[in-house]
Amino acid sequence: MDHAFPCGNLSLDFVGSLRARRDESPIEMLTSPARLDSWFAESGLVDASTKSRPADVTAAIALREAIYDLVSARMAGKAYATAALAVVNEAARKPSVVPQLTREGRRTEATPAQALSTVAREAVAILGGPEAALLKECSRPGCTQTYLDTSRGGRREWCAMETCGNKMKAAAYRARKRDERLATAH
Repeated sequence: MDHAFPCGNLSLDFVGSLRARRDESPIEMLTSPARLDSWFAESGLVDASTKSRPADVTAAIALREAIYDLVSARMAGKAYATAALAVVNEAARKPSVVPQLTREGRRTEATPAQALSTVAREAVAILGGPEAALLKECSRPGCTQTYLDTSRGGRREWCAMETCGNKMKAAAYRARKRDERLATAH
């Protein structure tokens, strides 16, 4: 898989398609129509190519950034920007992905606009519902992935234990060992 899906939520994982967004050189994962199609397929949103075009990539990035702006505003307790609301709501108004039952099982084909509508609708569901209070950003420096903290007690710190959590725990362990060596050396 080329893309990461640490959140278990389509719209928040979509926001994560721009990695390390506050770094000098953030890592853009949606660099071409093929990469956008790849994200849709790897996310499980579709089973077949959406046949994206460059304009669809532009629309996808605009939607992603609008969702990020709304999520950031919600986490900071600020009002939603009108422009971001308009982008998300416009995408959500379009028909969404509709799975079909075939003789072979479930099959989902969609246009890029349908796939983006499904992503936008997930964002609307989160931001317009009780889950909005569970939004957090990963605490690993350099990671800007947002997620829903559904842990007991709401004390989750990382977008995913397998990636950021392990890196942070390993760094803390190394720091403790280094401090122990320095303490015994003096």
